[in-house]
Amino acid sequence: MPYSVDLAFRVEEALAELSENGRQEVMETIAAALVGPGSWPAPGRWDGVLRFGSRCWVAFTAYDDGIEVYDVGCVG
Repeated sequence: MPYSVDLAFRVEEALAELSENGRQEVMETIAAALVGPGSWPAPGRWDGVLRFGSRCWVAFTAYDDGIEVYDVGCVG
């Protein structure tokens, strides 16, 4: 089943400000979160999850058909 990813506006802005390596790591972390629906919070609720990469993190919530990333961060 294909899943979708929605990015909040603040995430798009943060991605634009990151270096190419930072953007790539954030996108890889989002992809890892997307393919692991067993770790998603219950769909349609106010629950969220933090997923960590080696130098970044993404915060997201879940829906029946995918996730919405509402915040990201990267160090370095």
